[in-house]
Amino acid sequence: MPYIRAHYHPILFALITVCAMAELGLAAFLISAGNENNNWPSGRYHSVLILFEFNAVWTTLFGTAYLLWLVDGAIHFLASIASSIVWLLVTTVLWGAAAGVMHGARSGGNCNWISATTGFVAGNSPCYLPQDLSSVSRCREALSVEAIGWIEFVLCVLTLLATCMWVRTSKRSYVSEYSKLA
Repeated sequence: MPYIRAHYHPILFALITVCAMAELGLAAFLISAGNENNNWPSGRYHSVLILFEFNAVWTTLFGTAYLLWLVDGAIHFLASIASSIVWLLVTTVLWGAAAGVMHGARSGGNCNWISATTGFVAGNSPCYLPQDLSSVSRCREALSVEAIGWIEFVLCVLTLLATCMWVRTSKRSYVSEYSKLA
């Protein structure tokens, strides 16, 4: 049990941070591509992508900070367990809300309505502006944004539960075990 207490937290924060970085790049690309042609399936889709971008920046910034504070063994207020629990709660709500709204905002989960041979949208497609989702790739990228959002949500919930369990089983020694190794 001591091995789990000492080593799971940095791994979970690293996973959260790496997934946020992937989401940051993908959402930025989709926003840039949509802004370049100014063709969005809907205003809601555009707004949700901006929310994903905010979540990714928020998570990358604070996830990296908490990861570094955890490994360094910092014991100031911002590195406290209480602040990480509050941050995880806020981050969990943000990712859950963004992924849930994205599920309704994108143009569907079936990318087969796009011709795989030509890469163009069929004339009777459910797409509002065919030039926006003109390939299987763009459709799958929208699905990837949502999938990574749900993964972030699950990772945040898992980290939040693991942190609460760690606090419950610890002996009130909140100094990182990595600082003791140095």
